Amino acid sequence: MSDILQTVDWSRAQFALTAIYHWLFVPLTLGLGVIIAIMESIYYRTGDDFWKRTTRFWMRLFGVNFAIGVATGLILEFEFGTNWSNYSHFVGDIFGAPLAIEGIMAFFLESTFIAVMYFGWGKVSRGFHLTATWLTAIGANLSAWWILVANSWMQYPTGCTFNPETVRNEMTSFWEVAFSPVAVNKFSHTVTSSFTLAALFVVGVSAWYLLKRRERQMATRSIAVASLFGLVASLVTAYSGDRSGAIVARLQPMKLAAMEALYDGCEGAPLTAVGILRPESQRTSDDDAFYFKVDIPKMLSIMSFRDAEAYVAGINDLLRGNPEQGILPAEEKIARGRVAIDELARFRDARQSGDQETVDQITRKFDPSTPEGREFLGEYFAYFGYGYLQSPEQLVPNIPLLFYSFRVMVDAGCLFILMLALVWWYNRRDKLAEKRWLLRLAILCIPLAYLASQAGWVVAEVGRQPWVIQDLMPVGVGVSKLPGESVATTFFIFLALFTALLIAELSILFRQIKAGPGKE
Repeated sequence: MSDILQTVDWSRAQFALTAIYHWLFVPLTLGLGVIIAIMESIYYRTGDDFWKRTTRFWMRLFGVNFAIGVATGLILEFEFGTNWSNYSHFVGDIFGAPLAIEGIMAFFLESTFIAVMYFGWGKVSRGFHLTATWLTAIGANLSAWWILVANSWMQYPTGCTFNPETVRNEMTSFWEVAFSPVAVNKFSHTVTSSFTLAALFVVGVSAWYLLKRRERQMATRSIAVASLFGLVASLVTAYSGDRSGAIVARLQPMKLAAMEALYDGCEGAPLTAVGILRPESQRTSDDDAFYFKVDIPKMLSIMSFRDAEAYVAGINDLLRGNPEQGILPAEEKIARGRVAIDELARFRDARQSGDQETVDQITRKFDPSTPEGREFLGEYFAYFGYGYLQSPEQLVPNIPLLFYSFRVMVDAGCLFILMLALVWWYNRRDKLAEKRWLLRLAILCIPLAYLASQAGWVVAEVGRQPWVIQDLMPVGVGVSKLPGESVATTFFIFLALFTALLIAELSILFRQIKAGPGKE
């Protein structure tokens, strides 16, 4: 058992490491590509060579980031096969479809036109070059769409049915998978937050030029584009984040309870604006969860269910059950999950022994088109993954990590909205260069944007634990049968490799920024 746990822990650590490093590069690619396309559109409309020079400067920074993001992304996809082979077998028919479309359609789109974008200046018409730039930006965001569709299905498995003969989930509706409410909202929230990060990057770099009294025209005009773009994107991010909270409340109540460190459910639940948690051993209820906290009355109920008096379930409710609210105890879910697992094992044994009557009987239980199947799937197979858990406490994710990460993300987002609005206003009035405190804040917001972006993924992914697929497969079941030492070795190899790539990228970026746009 300890060997299995070691393999699971190292596999999770390796995947988290790869995802963290990959996401250092992706959001800048998604947003900066669009900003570059906007700037080139201005050049196409005005014919002003200043905008051509400005576009090419930001394009150089985009290119460095794009190349390293692709390298880490490819490794991330390969890890599904190497470290998570049981997961890949269980859901490969579903999970593989959006990833295949991403590679065939979106990735090839951006990788084809990026060559024209970089090497086509003066070789193709201005209109064709502009089209290539926009298609590169669109291709990058299409890639994000299909990858986020795959991730959203892990949060909310829909559009599929379980086949007991192959022990696989098989897709029944591509459109349900591709356009589930979780996928649509996750895409809008992730992409607009990436747009905000890229805007903060452009504003911060331009602010550095203003502090150094260099490239004033390029800096102020870049800020004019990026600050307005980022302000709109940040407001949309806030809206989609609010929608995301409502979706989580309905589909992943344990994640919401952990984000708020809410132990005891109640009607008219308050939202904790600020708080410091006690150690885990001292936390069993809302009364002893915090050293101190500041609540906003009824706000959690409003945000979750659009009703000030709505009931929001707490961690204790989800573990012990609450019959009045229709919440099953976790022990009951585990028991029902084990019934589903036992039926699947009985099906395998019957098929091996040639007991066709038993095979037919169990097949009907897994058939959603029959009344017997609908009852079994709803009452038992819906809790299939719970059958692999040893205790209800395994259902509780890391509460302090979620609680503080959520507040880092939200508080930083509020700061970005305020800062971008001020930058846009002062720049419009040609007074930004005088506000040196604001220019310094703009530079500090670049690393803060990356921190907030990573915190958002911590909330999304750590909050789903212990599930690799919500309610269907715990992480311990999805992992490959590999020696923990082997995974640990590759973890440190990847750590060294990714760190070297990050240092190389930062070195090139800083050198390019210091050199400036140069002369055309």
